[in-house]
Amino acid sequence: MAEIFVSEVLGTAVLLLFGCGVVANAILPATKGFGGGGGGAWLMINFGWGLGVFAGVFVAFKSGAHINPAVTIGLLANGAEFAPGVPGTFGNMLIYWAAQMLGAFLGAVLAWMAYKQHFDAEGPAAAKLGVFSTGPEIRGYGWNFVTEVIGTFVLVFVVIAFGNTPNELGPLAVALLVVGIGASIGGPTGYAINPARDLGPRIAHALLPIPGKGSSDWAYSWVPIAGPLVGGLLAGLAAALYM
Repeated sequence: MAEIFVSEVLGTAVLLLFGCGVVANAILPATKGFGGGGGGAWLMINFGWGLGVFAGVFVAFKSGAHINPAVTIGLLANGAEFAPGVPGTFGNMLIYWAAQMLGAFLGAVLAWMAYKQHFDAEGPAAAKLGVFSTGPEIRGYGWNFVTEVIGTFVLVFVVIAFGNTPNELGPLAVALLVVGIGASIGGPTGYAINPARDLGPRIAHALLPIPGKGSSDWAYSWVPIAGPLVGGLLAGLAAALYM
């Protein structure tokens, strides 16, 4: 399990380095990617996160490459192994979650280091927070929660389907799935679809010495945690009945 832990830490850190990095490039002032236009910037962010998943899955191959607590709880509900020889148990799920949280925090810190001069420059507090964590375009906690449940259900259900059907795409299939979810369902909330992806970087935002960073918006933070966990759990149960 020590090897599994390290695998999930590294894979999730790579995911967050790519993900937070592409958002920073798109929305922080004076970056090469800043000001690319609303639609173009959003698609750049979608593909950046998708490629982060692509790289993270390869890095975390030893642990089954969950890199997402919602995937782990979905596999537990589905009755599947977490990785070859790693049974899906509640205790093992907690180990995966701890590794994913740590990896997400570290990946966010690395992204901050890469863009430190831009974080130090004068800029909107909302943009600095947006690099680290998600937030709704229209705040309505109930419907924001529903959006995250739907997006994560699609992610986990289709990921389980990938494992049960013959295909040669490997991590590319999951990467394209994430791009598709972001492009189609991600608009209302920024599609966390991963509790570690939001909470780990949000903690980093709260702790890092970022000038003018403002609030970490803890009032909203439960939505991108609870929504994906419920969506992943429902997807695992549904897949167990369907597949």
